[in-house]
Amino acid sequence: MYIAQVAPLHESIPPQLYGGTERVVSYLTEELVKRGHDVTLYASGDSRTSAKLIPLIDKSFRLNPVFGNILALNVLQLELLLQDADVYNYDIIHFHTDYLHFPLSRRVPGNQVTTLHGRLDLPELTMIFNEYKEIPVVSISDNQRLPLPMANWQGTVYNGIDATPYTFQPHRGRYLAFLGRISQEKGVEEAIEIALRCGMELRIAAKIDSIDKAYCKERIEPFFKHPLISYIGEINELEKSTFLGNAAALLFPIRWPEPFGLVMIESLVCGTPVIAFNKGSVPEILENFVNGFIVNSVDEAVAAVGRLGLISRHRCRETFDKRFSVSKMVDGYLEVYHNLLSNTYIPSDEVVYQHV
Repeated sequence: MYIAQVAPLHESIPPQLYGGTERVVSYLTEELVKRGHDVTLYASGDSRTSAKLIPLIDKSFRLNPVFGNILALNVLQLELLLQDADVYNYDIIHFHTDYLHFPLSRRVPGNQVTTLHGRLDLPELTMIFNEYKEIPVVSISDNQRLPLPMANWQGTVYNGIDATPYTFQPHRGRYLAFLGRISQEKGVEEAIEIALRCGMELRIAAKIDSIDKAYCKERIEPFFKHPLISYIGEINELEKSTFLGNAAALLFPIRWPEPFGLVMIESLVCGTPVIAFNKGSVPEILENFVNGFIVNSVDEAVAAVGRLGLISRHRCRETFDKRFSVSKMVDGYLEVYHNLLSNTYIPSDEVVYQHV
């Protein structure tokens, strides 16, 4: 198939540091190429890919101080794609750019699909999807799609990652890990409280967005002086293997409806169990007492730390291999592509969940 992957411009593909969506787009693109498909990737020029790369800008938005308005860049990227679509005649155009392209999709012939990577429980999105009910979309968890039953869901395809950079660690470590982004919704305050109450070291490897700097300075940074709390900063994919593999558990005490939570499967591939709050996608990713603990409070999380000896790290890795590999994810997307091409997909008003 001739496939176009349209990636966000905020980070490179793959991202140099933080960037879950961009990492997934990279894994998907590379595996499709390996399977013999002709893939064109629309992304920033500092991306690394075996597909044909069509860049709009030399460097990703976050690393390029020249640009101050990413919306303008996104509009230009869509114009570039529109011009190319008449030339390359793609079988599938796969968007990973939220809903910005929906007016374009309605007016451009051809098979298109959009993976929605973010949260969907915002009131303005109901207005968007009531208008664009015909646009084919894919969810990354069943829970993610609940606020938008009117959307034209083609299936739920769970994110997958390449296991190659990660090393399975069969022995339980001595510290707790927090990986991702320092923000209120990610639950870093709860992670600190859990660690302190357990008397265990907590290592925090996280990005701090500009919007969260004031929150971090006021609520989080004072804890960095505590001997049990270590702030490492952002880490890359290779560093994650050691960081997660040597931990006793990953703490994931989220305060929001997490659409997927890539860090959970990054932990499982290393054999490290996850202690997570029961929100969003968590019950779809974790199996209680098998590859971690699903809890409802800090008290329950503290108790779960004391039960980590009940979890088999081999079972954690088995969960990853069975459900969250790149191959499994790409199989799901290829099924979506083929269904669109053959016009055999099931309209969303006839099915609640169509797993692929």
